[in-house]
Amino acid sequence: MNQAVKVSCEKIEKALGASPAFRRIDERLYVVKQGSAYVMVTVLPWGEERAVVRCAAQLVKGADVTGELALALLKMNAMLRFGAFGYVPEGKLIVLSHAILGGATLDDVEILATVRDIALLADEYVDKLVRTHGGARMQDLLEDAAYKRILDTMDKGEA
Repeated sequence: MNQAVKVSCEKIEKALGASPAFRRIDERLYVVKQGSAYVMVTVLPWGEERAVVRCAAQLVKGADVTGELALALLKMNAMLRFGAFGYVPEGKLIVLSHAILGGATLDDVEILATVRDIALLADEYVDKLVRTHGGARMQDLLEDAAYKRILDTMDKGEA
């Protein structure tokens, strides 16, 4: 792990660590829940001496890409302060993401603003996207999976 990655992780944990919505998932992966959005914060090495902090929210799963959806995402991108909507064919995912430079220049204000804006935008647009283009909200899928695990545990008498 290069020094910029290490510094970025330390700064993210310092800036977000006190929030009950913040969880460290892995060495360079964090998640923040706000409203109906889960923002994944990933620290990626960029060469030998730099790092990138990528904030991404998976909004919708199962949406079919159409010209109408592609045009809608492009129009929304034109209105954003930063970040961009995208489409991932594997899983038919609509995502919202933004990357910032990590390392020594990364600061608390930048981290908080990026995570907050991605979460707020994701929360604002997810229902509109499902209503107009189909698919399921990622939050609903995650909650359904958690509920199923609870029921499976109860069925096995492990509760």
